[in-house]
Amino acid sequence: MSTHAENAGPADNPADVAQLAGLADLSATTLLRFATAGSVDDGKSTLVGRLLHDSKSVLTDQLEAVELASRNRGAAEPDLALLTDGLRAEREQGITIDVAYRYFATPRRRFILADTPGHVQYTRNMVTGASTAELTVILVDARNGVVEQTRRHAALAALLRVPHVVLAVNKMDLVDYAEPVFAKIAEEFTTYASELGVPEITAIPISALAGDNVVEPSAHMDWYGGPTVLEHLETVPVSHDLATCHARFPVQYVIRPQTAEHPDYRGYAGQIAAGTFRVGESVTVLPSGRTSKIAAIDLLGKPVDVAWTPQSVTLILEDDIDISRGDLLVPSGDAPATSQDIEATVCHVADTPLTVGQRVLLKHTTRTVKAIVKEIPSRLTLDDLSQHPEPGELVANDIGQVRVRTAEPLALDSYADSRRTGSFLLIDPADGTTLAAGMAGDSFASKTAPSVQADDEGWDF
Repeated sequence: MSTHAENAGPADNPADVAQLAGLADLSATTLLRFATAGSVDDGKSTLVGRLLHDSKSVLTDQLEAVELASRNRGAAEPDLALLTDGLRAEREQGITIDVAYRYFATPRRRFILADTPGHVQYTRNMVTGASTAELTVILVDARNGVVEQTRRHAALAALLRVPHVVLAVNKMDLVDYAEPVFAKIAEEFTTYASELGVPEITAIPISALAGDNVVEPSAHMDWYGGPTVLEHLETVPVSHDLATCHARFPVQYVIRPQTAEHPDYRGYAGQIAAGTFRVGESVTVLPSGRTSKIAAIDLLGKPVDVAWTPQSVTLILEDDIDISRGDLLVPSGDAPATSQDIEATVCHVADTPLTVGQRVLLKHTTRTVKAIVKEIPSRLTLDDLSQHPEPGELVANDIGQVRVRTAEPLALDSYADSRRTGSFLLIDPADGTTLAAGMAGDSFASKTAPSVQADDEGWDF
């Protein structure tokens, strides 16, 4: 996940910053990843279309295609929702089914936007879109207020540790731009989301159809003195600073040219998942526990003294030790504990259920190991955050707690500490289908289910 500070580097060492200043023309300080969510017909796709249109981020041929499709449907004005609803089924039904990614930019910042579905049966798609987001825009229809799906999306934003949430109270034109309507909805949502642990909530009254407070301030709501949606997106500080997190480097590839020019070169390539690494720093290789020091760092073909997330680099160590894809390099003084027993919250994304005793593959960063689902202590009901103990299985769109036993030790951080190194996937070993997305450690949900021991044949670790 790219954030405001991920490429900012260590501020206490200007020489390090100067050394890399010429290596990246586009800095992550200009990039924001955000997702939209909301109940059905709250206007998510219209908001995204309006945002793209009014910020001049729509190509001429795209706009012409939307105008033609709108005329064919009998609409007098272009239906801006068609800019994101790209699937035929989406256009026919007027709903969003899949996550639609859009890339656009303004002079102040670049954006990666994930427009996620609002239907309950597409909860897994919202999890996919928001898992890497630094901000989530949750839409509410001003006529309906906070509904069950609104609370569900707020809970998912809290569960996925999204740092910033924007409450966009849409269709204010249909309630005569009344301030009391907005104030009541904003207070109810803020109270609920704050109880879930959402760290920052910004409420904005808008009309996506008319363009009020989306890109330009509304002339109909002079009682509102806050930012427009685009202004907030351009100025929100992305405070989840992975550059200051526990340093983690998953090895993706071992480089051994064995040429006349580089007969003894042995480099470990990959993307820094979190933190900062420096030449001369002592590192530990997990899960083996062997130690060495960083002899050199190569970045874009040039040697550097320091590198930080999310840069892709090659680390060269002083000692020739056995390191392969999937190993994790960490500072020797900040090594996480390794374990074969993983407790996590998962969102089940496959159509086939996840059951107790099921054999799976667990993929964490670049490492994939065999595992068994030992327990499913509870399933979370997002409507009221209650726990259904011992469900026995999780089906598509379910969110629940699991205990997994792996064949080899893994070094997982808590998801609350690092969304990059605290997340994993459960995969069907038969066909490679992704079964569930996992977040290690405790969620906001309480653990109420008793522990149950399982005895499995075959993959019994």
